[in-house]
Amino acid sequence: MPLAILFGVIFTMAVSTALGTLLLGDSCEDWGIRFVTGGALLSLSVFCFCSAGSVYPAVFAAFGAIALLAAGRRILQPRDGGGASAPGKAPSRYRCIFLAIFSLYFLLYLSNSMAPEFSFDGSRYHLGLVGRYLREHGFHRITGNLYASLSQGVEMLFLFGFAFGKHSAAAMVHFALVLALAWLMFSYGRRAGFPLAGACGALLVFACPMVGVDGTSAYNDVAVAAIAFALFYLLQLWEEARVPRLLIAIGLVAGFGYAAKYTAWVAMPYALGFVAWKSRRFRDVLVVGLGAAIMVAPWMVKNWIWVHNPLAPFYNGIFPNPYVSVAFEREYRQYLTLYDLKSRWEIPLQVTLGGSLAGFLGPVFLLSPIALLALRRREGRQLLLAAAVFGASYFTNIGTRFLIPPLPFVALAMALVLCSVPGSVPQLAVAVVLIHSALSWPSVIRRYGAPNAWHLVKIPWREALRIKPEDGFLQSNLPWYGVTRMVENATAPGSTVFTFTPIPEAYTSREILVSFQATENLISQRTLFTGFVPEYAPTWRLRFSFPRQALQAVRVVQTNTANDVWNMHELRIFDGDRELPRDARWSLTAHPDPWNLSHLADGKLITFWVCGDTLHPGQFVQIDFGRTEQADSLRIETSPNQWGIRLHLEGQDMSGSWRLLASQPEITNAPAPPDLRRTAAEELKRRGIDYLLMFDGEFGADDLQRNAALWGVRQVAEYQGARLYQLP
Repeated sequence: MPLAILFGVIFTMAVSTALGTLLLGDSCEDWGIRFVTGGALLSLSVFCFCSAGSVYPAVFAAFGAIALLAAGRRILQPRDGGGASAPGKAPSRYRCIFLAIFSLYFLLYLSNSMAPEFSFDGSRYHLGLVGRYLREHGFHRITGNLYASLSQGVEMLFLFGFAFGKHSAAAMVHFALVLALAWLMFSYGRRAGFPLAGACGALLVFACPMVGVDGTSAYNDVAVAAIAFALFYLLQLWEEARVPRLLIAIGLVAGFGYAAKYTAWVAMPYALGFVAWKSRRFRDVLVVGLGAAIMVAPWMVKNWIWVHNPLAPFYNGIFPNPYVSVAFEREYRQYLTLYDLKSRWEIPLQVTLGGSLAGFLGPVFLLSPIALLALRRREGRQLLLAAAVFGASYFTNIGTRFLIPPLPFVALAMALVLCSVPGSVPQLAVAVVLIHSALSWPSVIRRYGAPNAWHLVKIPWREALRIKPEDGFLQSNLPWYGVTRMVENATAPGSTVFTFTPIPEAYTSREILVSFQATENLISQRTLFTGFVPEYAPTWRLRFSFPRQALQAVRVVQTNTANDVWNMHELRIFDGDRELPRDARWSLTAHPDPWNLSHLADGKLITFWVCGDTLHPGQFVQIDFGRTEQADSLRIETSPNQWGIRLHLEGQDMSGSWRLLASQPEITNAPAPPDLRRTAAEELKRRGIDYLLMFDGEFGADDLQRNAALWGVRQVAEYQGARLYQLP
């Protein structure tokens, strides 16, 4: 197992570097640049394999072997990262100090990345999707998980390593990018003439607690930072040499930023703007733009084909679709801009010391404002410009890890200032690095860091070497891992499980539908609630009465603004006591959510149409009869959990004109339909769900346990308060 893990990561690194070598030739000999640039090419290649349904270890092995053979001896030749013009090295008296710090943190990171993967997002969706692609040999349409629509450029590299070494190999690929980032920072500093500042800046980032825990997990934030810095470095090299191959690499790496994480889309205008400003040649800008488009277009086209939104799961108001609602997106975005903080003024302390934003950078970064003093130097201005560019999207998600991409530029600018304070000596910068390294060590963090702050805790060498069994380690360290194994053992292959609580999907082959991760999952949740929550039961009757007349269409219009969500179960039209029979010529439309309207006329009270946004004036549902019908009333059957709705009814007469038929409905209550629980369970089964996974204490868990017979479900497994029910 350890050998398979090491092979997975080493093979991924070697193939990436080989591809970068083939692209760059002699235009750049820095291994870090070649690795990141080749990583972009490998990521794109794996995307193509996924699209072709050709994801097999043997295919990856053959592709990698061809790349290594094509690169030949050039990949093994020693490379001077600074190039022939590198002016110097860090002073020898500090090398032992730097090497000692690097070695300690290298062992810490190596063992943690090689240990079983138990990070929250890594075990839930990053590697959950990677494992699914390997099992299914490529991409398949996924509409029940919004994370499947995010660009996954780094996950493609994870998939390449995962095919040989599973979960830990993927995490180690991310660790390889941590090493690449640290090297690139030092290499750039040495080439630019400030090797000591380069070494200090690299160690400030390398020893950062947030970088350590993120970079040794199957996340992608440090990967984005490595891509951002590689792009910055490539632009500096191109400005010096003006080699065409570098322009191609710049375009690919800029596009790789977007492919790695949406927030890194700024890499593209940054690269295009830099080249346009320095070159003023349209051809150069075009080369960069085309290179970026090659990396970006596949992800946008994939989303456009499968979820009708090239920017999914965001901008659903611009690209309406039935998979992610505008209301959910708005709520999701609002949470990410503040988390649980009361004010954004809390951010500086929380991201450097507190840790309530899922980790921290370290108290030394409270000194980061001194980086502004680097504006006096050309290199400082370039570093701070890059920091501003790659930090521009931070306030869309204020989690600490979203500060990792601009962090290398800030750290280098800080190191530049500390190494050049008038009247000071270089020991000041070295002292800051030593203090930072000491404060960032796991045993020291426990003395001052918040207990729930995400950080590494030890050197798990037994776990890394699998002396301690992987299963036992995951049972102790990964919440709900035992639940995942219960699901795997108690369900049939190919089963679908619905749950409110995300579980580590990376360790099961079953399809897990989490309630909040897609509109269709939220509909399943609402269906479940309809079975036992009185406010969700279809007991409201809203009747619009109007003089009998000939109509071609009717329209129910919502006129209020509120946080409720409009929904309807059935919509019936009457002529006296006679209900107009539903006709194939009837055409139903709605704004803003035209999907699932057939539920309004299917005769089943358990199904419903739900508006995809909170209440706003102008929302409507319209029925076009396709001919002239005589009618005098319209009845809506729905649930009372929408107190904010204000409805009126409009009709279209023979001339095609719309006019008001009734200004408001008469509201009455009806008894809940019998056997509603059983009906809800059967509807969930019809929706493709085989099992419900409920945790004790969750809303509805007690009712499901007490009334299992009424639901028609059977408990098939239980693990530490998690109960698995099979639907009828």
